[in-house]
Amino acid sequence: MVGSTPEARFIHETGLAAQLAALVEPVLDDLGFRLVRVTISGRNGTTVQIMAERPDGTITVEECAEISRQLSPLLDAHDPLPGQYALEVSSPGIDRPLARVSDFVTWAGYQAKVELKEPVSGRKRFRGVLEGVEDAEVRIEVELDQLGRQVVGLPIALIAEARLVLTDDLIRESLRRAKRVNSEEAADDVAS
Repeated sequence: MVGSTPEARFIHETGLAAQLAALVEPVLDDLGFRLVRVTISGRNGTTVQIMAERPDGTITVEECAEISRQLSPLLDAHDPLPGQYALEVSSPGIDRPLARVSDFVTWAGYQAKVELKEPVSGRKRFRGVLEGVEDAEVRIEVELDQLGRQVVGLPIALIAEARLVLTDDLIRESLRRAKRVNSEEAADDVAS
């Protein structure tokens, strides 16, 4: 992403996670990665999880390790958390959070769960097949009681959390994308 403006996330952390996101996002951008999410959990002591990916949605274990090596001195210098913590850099996973508007376009045709900050037509939770984005709304086909399956628009500004639902189709597509990226990298290595 060097030399370009990355697409902003519409999902934002709060509290300490927001402070960490503000620290790590510029470093990730400089390294050519996008921040997906920062979480702080109390499992096994305190864990700081940083989800990152390349602009094409992929990341390798080696790249996660390199990001961790780059971020550790920054976090040590700023000391944003009291006490000790474990730093975990990971991919967003197959049932990934959807944090950018383009995620809803990229993953159109796949099932997702969307939770809103406030109800729309009496509901805050929706699960269905993504249809993309139109007029600042995420389009999703959902089951609506007596109306059956309908495509509804959910205002992006009201989305609190969204993530893909793990299905066989999603697993197949994720494996296909990873295979394509690995083939392209192998071809680049041969050309070098």
